[in-house]
Amino acid sequence: MKIVDLEVHVVNLPMRTGFTSSFEIKRGETRTIVRLTTDDGLVGWGETMWGAPVARLVRQLADDVIGTDPRALEAFHARHRMLPFFHGYLGYAALAAIDVACWDLLGKAAGMGVVDLLGGRVREQIPLTALITRSDGDERDYPGSLADAAEQVVAEHGFTAVKLKGSTDARSDVAIMRALRERLPEVELRVDPNAAWSVPASIRAGRALEDLDLEYLEDPCEGLEQMARVAEAVRIPLCTNMCVVRWEDLAPAVRLKAVQVIHGDVYKWGGIAITKHLAAHCEAFGLGMNLHSGGELGIATAAHLAIVASTPVLSSAIDSMYYLHDDDIIDPLPLVAGHLQLPDGPGLGVEVDEDKLAHYAALNAREGDYTG
Repeated sequence: MKIVDLEVHVVNLPMRTGFTSSFEIKRGETRTIVRLTTDDGLVGWGETMWGAPVARLVRQLADDVIGTDPRALEAFHARHRMLPFFHGYLGYAALAAIDVACWDLLGKAAGMGVVDLLGGRVREQIPLTALITRSDGDERDYPGSLADAAEQVVAEHGFTAVKLKGSTDARSDVAIMRALRERLPEVELRVDPNAAWSVPASIRAGRALEDLDLEYLEDPCEGLEQMARVAEAVRIPLCTNMCVVRWEDLAPAVRLKAVQVIHGDVYKWGGIAITKHLAAHCEAFGLGMNLHSGGELGIATAAHLAIVASTPVLSSAIDSMYYLHDDDIIDPLPLVAGHLQLPDGPGLGVEVDEDKLAHYAALNAREGDYTG
């Protein structure tokens, strides 16, 4: 089995509502889609973060990929181990696009789901986290309006976990979290200001949040040294997807006791097997693990679901912006009682609607990449 063709498409897909964090307001996703075709007619699909810069890197990899066996993934990653060194997250994202498409091919060639290639199912349904942002409420009535929004989305969709995307104002975020806990006493709560707080503000806010029984406090401040100072002073587990983002970060994080939960991500770490390896390391060091969301559409979501379904340590509700999107390039995965069902079928278990792919690629051609 040899790869004979690699196509790259960049798509724009609007969101139902704006998504506000401490550093951006998103109104849609730009994603890079990869289609691999083999000499025996199989098609494998990959999807990854961002648009033009990542698509450019994937196209540069095409000459290396065409003519190779998609099963030779270790050799592929070994040849391109320096790509993330020079291109950072963009390099990891480009490698992940091809990696995921190869896994889809491997499953289809074997007549098996990717989840079975990864060790089989330990769960069928994957719980998602409800994501609450300031765009969900009336700023004249924070925190009450955000508590209303959270209560409504939990009642409507059955979520068992809620995460507030925090702001630069730690005091305001604490007040909102208190309102959420009062309104939702049985729901797991998290808050993520994306490293917008100082160490003193993180400690003060963390101590103020201790009685709310949070699942974890995600990236309150910047860097492992700062996170370690907060971890020493606050009795809430700290989570990160910002300061443990590559293998070189893991040993210092463990040594400093800076974090207790690590968010993995196929598209920020560079591939499916790598994310499974991260889960094994988290278990070895007694750390929790969850999955970060960078705005995955259906292909990327299916890859994340395959990992969660086959990985015992991934037992918490995962981050996913999937339910916030206006449409998809596959038949949309149904959200039922706050869960997504692992797709059945060989490979990732999803098929791309090529009319939709063309439509949203044309939207990107007209609008350019969404940047916030």
